[in-house]
Amino acid sequence: MGYQKINVITGWVAFLIALVTYCLTVEPTASFWDAGEFIACSYKLEVPHPPGAPFFLLTGRMFSLLAGGDVTQVAYWVNMLSVMSSAFFVLFIFWSITHLAKRVLKVKTGEETTADTIVIMGTGLVGALACTFSDSFWFSAVEAEVYGMSAFFTSFVFWAILKWENMTAEQDRARWLILIAYMMGLSIGVHLLNLVAIPVLGLIVYFKYYEKVTRKGIIYTMLISAAIVLIVLEGVIPGLPSMAGKIEIFFVNGLGLPFGSGVIFFGLLVIGGLTYGIHYSIKHNKYVLNTSLLALAFILIGYSSYAIAVIRSNYNPPIDENNPEEIISFVSYLKREQYGSRPLFKGPYYTADLKENKQGAPVYMRGDDKYVIKDYKVTQVFDPKHTTILPRMYSSSPNHIRKYREVTGLKEGEKPSWGDNFYYLIVHQLGHQYFRYFMWNFSGREHDIQGAGWVGLRDAFSDIPDILESNKGRNVYYGLPLLLGLFGMFIQYKKDVKLFSATALLFFMTGIAIVLYLNTPPIEPRERDYIYAGSFYIFTIWIGFGVLFLYDLLKNISKEKKIAAVLASVIGLTIPALMASENWDDHDRSDRYFSVDAAKNYLSTVAPNGVIFTGGDNDTFPLWYAQEVEGFRTDVRVLVLSYYNTDWYIQQSARQAYESDPIPYGLDVKLYQQGGMNDYLPVFEREELKGNAINAKILLNFISNENPGLQIQANSYTVYNSIPARTLFLDINKEKVKKIVPEDMHDDIVDRMVLRIKGRGLEKKDLAFLDFLVNADWERPIYLNNTSISQLNLDLRNYVVQEGMAYRVVPVLNENARSGSYPVNTEAMYDNVMNKFTWTNLDDPSIYYTQDYLGFVLNSRSTFNTLAENLIAEGDFERAAEVLKRCLEVMPNESVPYDIFSMQQVDLLLQAGEPELAEHIAEVTSTYASQWLDYYFETDGTTDPNELQRQLLSLNEVARAYRANGDREKAAYYEELFNKYYAQLQDRQ
Repeated sequence: MGYQKINVITGWVAFLIALVTYCLTVEPTASFWDAGEFIACSYKLEVPHPPGAPFFLLTGRMFSLLAGGDVTQVAYWVNMLSVMSSAFFVLFIFWSITHLAKRVLKVKTGEETTADTIVIMGTGLVGALACTFSDSFWFSAVEAEVYGMSAFFTSFVFWAILKWENMTAEQDRARWLILIAYMMGLSIGVHLLNLVAIPVLGLIVYFKYYEKVTRKGIIYTMLISAAIVLIVLEGVIPGLPSMAGKIEIFFVNGLGLPFGSGVIFFGLLVIGGLTYGIHYSIKHNKYVLNTSLLALAFILIGYSSYAIAVIRSNYNPPIDENNPEEIISFVSYLKREQYGSRPLFKGPYYTADLKENKQGAPVYMRGDDKYVIKDYKVTQVFDPKHTTILPRMYSSSPNHIRKYREVTGLKEGEKPSWGDNFYYLIVHQLGHQYFRYFMWNFSGREHDIQGAGWVGLRDAFSDIPDILESNKGRNVYYGLPLLLGLFGMFIQYKKDVKLFSATALLFFMTGIAIVLYLNTPPIEPRERDYIYAGSFYIFTIWIGFGVLFLYDLLKNISKEKKIAAVLASVIGLTIPALMASENWDDHDRSDRYFSVDAAKNYLSTVAPNGVIFTGGDNDTFPLWYAQEVEGFRTDVRVLVLSYYNTDWYIQQSARQAYESDPIPYGLDVKLYQQGGMNDYLPVFEREELKGNAINAKILLNFISNENPGLQIQANSYTVYNSIPARTLFLDINKEKVKKIVPEDMHDDIVDRMVLRIKGRGLEKKDLAFLDFLVNADWERPIYLNNTSISQLNLDLRNYVVQEGMAYRVVPVLNENARSGSYPVNTEAMYDNVMNKFTWTNLDDPSIYYTQDYLGFVLNSRSTFNTLAENLIAEGDFERAAEVLKRCLEVMPNESVPYDIFSMQQVDLLLQAGEPELAEHIAEVTSTYASQWLDYYFETDGTTDPNELQRQLLSLNEVARAYRANGDREKAAYYEELFNKYYAQLQDRQ
């Protein structure tokens, strides 16, 4: 069997290993974060968050058809898109490695010996499988996210670049370049990572055509490559639609032509220009021009997948983010303008004084017969003395500022220097937010708790508490993949410096360059290692090359090259085998269902035709999935508060969605237009109204009539409505609302709801909520979750009742709201928790739940506690015990480790007459706490200080529970334990 056939077959073997691995560990349903949204939008071709991923959605739609009409299987099959994409990535990275390995060994085609073939295949398998089983890549390979497909495109392009290098005929080279361009165009409809391969292509082209490599030549090549990247990134992706938008406005507003005429003209102009240019290049034998224009044409063909966003948006699907129906809103969608921007090359420090908000370019919207200006872009002008090049410490968020100071040691009031800025870049952005992730993949990971460090060789043999030792997210590689990769880097550099530089450039572009470009804020809601997975899988190429290093050593010991090749390959294969054995348990998602169960539990809480307000991704995307794909509770309207600040979202909420009626508003939707007077309504208390409340209905009426008494001039070009008092009220018809209030709360119904404004004013979302609350007139059930309660600038804590996983807004006064305690409709909540809610497989200890995943599970444990506590308060000890036992049954310690909410259950179980269960929880948690605290003090407090507080609190909570229930002996035992560790902490400080 010839080398080429062996190379092909072995590549497919690597593909099958990856495919089987990911098929066995793929998540069967919609995971948390973006996957729920992507699955829902793939299934019905809706419009996800900007800038969208249209090609991913189109392909996902095809995969969803494999569910055969079973909606519960749609998520699995869309997840399988990532599985297949990731497995094909492994195939092409294998072939890329074997191509590069032949270069390192200087083996010519047709002259491969048996030893050469063995060691090259070993090199490819070790590198490809190391990537297959690497932490970050495996994570993205088993869920419906864009990173698996993006990795496939990147590996295909890199492989195609190497194939291009082998071509001898210019015609064949041109074909490969055009194929590369087309794949890059398609990849734009998935993720932009693929574009970083352009400088690598430029470098390889330079090496191919210029035998003598010079510093000047490399600099020119990099400059040309950077220019091409900018042309595609800025000139093609947003640039062409932006130009089309400007021509459209000119045609419609300037020439009086109908809507769409400018876009049609521009489209014809681009097509005509490309057609003429290609014809001209053929006629005049302009090879470079012809290839360039054809490449551009194929990029545009691939990029055309974005048309699906505009087409589907015009059909007004339930998920229609940014509503990109025409060219103006489409450009905003592409540019992700709703997320703002971060300074890159020059910008302010967080201490910089804002001198002015300067009016920028106009923002247009479609009017009745022409485009009208709805707003102006704002440019913030800062004091130039407090700006810097390459700004890293720019955010004025209080949480971010605290982190800046923590990293750099700056004191409050102390202004950062450029040295502090650079130190923060090196230590936090490169060190903590990139290098830590890199070491997770190739040295080891401490655990899965947010902020986990990497495991070095010394750490691998250190004594740690059982609770950390048993954490499935703890992966120990003893630094072996890292060491083998460093050996591989050395061997490629030594024997093929040209392609080493190309590989190193791709490694840099997919890692450190992305760190510099994204300028990530100091605190993220979750670990973001998947962003840099591109550089991690490039490093696995060098892990593969480590086999060549071993081969070099072994063939000097053994004169038989075949034996050396086999030994080097076998030794090398132990590295991905180690990675697979360590990573399998924390990457196996095959039986996880709670993300969708949690969504259904939220929806089940809501009364028929109700509305639930959510705050963020994980509050929302699983709910969208449950409704859009599985058709669960489509009578419920899910409203996202962060989107509620936009005009397009308020307009969409006023439409019918399945069985959910339109949201009733009293204000005309035009009054919610972006750039209008109601984007922000600051509080300007009138002297005569201080200490008094104003009627919310009258306020809305004034806003509706554009009463000039409310208007204030914010700057030379902006007028806002204001709120003349800090407190609003809404009169209540007691008899009408009795039907929605539990009978035992009827005496607490108020004549008037008094709503205090938090902060300095109301945002658009608050105004829309107030409008809805007033005009729903208690005919439409309104629910909030924890996040939305805190995010609303109207203080509703006094007027919510918990009915399950969410809180219903009712005109019942809660005197204990300040303590965070809310009244409970125990009958409705008992029915929901005990009869409607589901917790599939949460009782299975073999299933792995990440720390952030468990965070969502613990919300349910808290819900059980709240219900039991209120049943006890009502004297219903029997049902309280049932609730607590049900909680321990569906989420036992073996699968969902006891936490602070479990500590609270000690007290509740004692009150409910279940002392044995209480003692079990107390013993388990105190053992965990003692182990963890001993570890903390033995390691000089090098672990998470927040965990220290949690463990001390758990001991104190147990002691307090026994003290409150009269068991002085046990209370004294746990108090002594708490005092022991607290004294150690005091001595440390």
